[in-house]
Amino acid sequence: MTSTAPSTLPAPDAVRTVACVGAGVIGGGWVAHFLARGYHVVAWDPAPDAEARLRELVAAAWPALTQLGLATGASVDNLQVAATLADAVSRADFVQESAPERLDVKVELLAEIDRAAPEHVVVGSSTSGYGMSEMQTGATLHPERLVVGHPFNPPYLVPLVEVVGGRASADWAVRWASEFYRAAGKSVITLDSELPGFIGNRIQEAAWREALHMVANKEATVAQIDQAMTDGPGLRWAFHGPCLTFHLAGGDGGMAHMLDHFGPALRYPWTRLTAPELTDELRQDMVEGTERVVNGRTTAELIAQRDRRMIAVMRALAEVDRQEVDESTPGR
Repeated sequence: MTSTAPSTLPAPDAVRTVACVGAGVIGGGWVAHFLARGYHVVAWDPAPDAEARLRELVAAAWPALTQLGLATGASVDNLQVAATLADAVSRADFVQESAPERLDVKVELLAEIDRAAPEHVVVGSSTSGYGMSEMQTGATLHPERLVVGHPFNPPYLVPLVEVVGGRASADWAVRWASEFYRAAGKSVITLDSELPGFIGNRIQEAAWREALHMVANKEATVAQIDQAMTDGPGLRWAFHGPCLTFHLAGGDGGMAHMLDHFGPALRYPWTRLTAPELTDELRQDMVEGTERVVNGRTTAELIAQRDRRMIAVMRALAEVDRQEVDESTPGR
């Protein structure tokens, strides 16, 4: 293990080829993102129909990416599917691993990538909650270059990536990965230390657990819960997180006044963060309630609608930001 970066390590903005190991929903989303940013992508997945599914996913995402604006040289023709994992990672300047969320699979796969990838290649894992310290235990050659690069679905639209290393990860690898993701068009949070579930998922999981409790207790339906979020706090959270939202709830007194005024409400039983038991009845209620919300629409139709709406929100926010800059710039 080396504590200093290899002399052959490329600059983060000099990466030209990315290997994507795992081509499911998340891995395929990464492939689409990297292609749209002008990279050459070499993908590998052990499933026999992986290439067909991957190219179908990229084709479905491409219209949305085209609307957002493609980088110079971006093309679906820059995608190659390798026959072996070793072939995929041997040609890469960076590796993004997106295997199923099973610890034994992650450990074994990252160890295999570590054996096959050149020493200077940094490896990012798309894990949703495992710490890199848990996953890098099988990597015996260069575990210092393994880091978490946790995206949000779909990776080709949602900008956030959370980056953090494990006990065996080197600081240089964490810094390099953070800079690479930024160069690749991502919004990056570099965590100071490992945190199970990271930041975004822990906040998201709290809302999800409370939703399950309300359905389990017949307090709200799936449709009501989703409407409560999309027509309520979800609108604010697109540009103000929960902390700034509550700061504004305090008026001129800000967060201090909000905490002093509403602090006692923290003792009220408004939330139940412990997960409810996933009984057969709760599972059935969730599935049937969601089917009523879906109302016959296919997954492809829902994904296309989601992407159109996300692009509309992103464009609207960008336009507001531009207007604010113009208004604050003298002479304009």
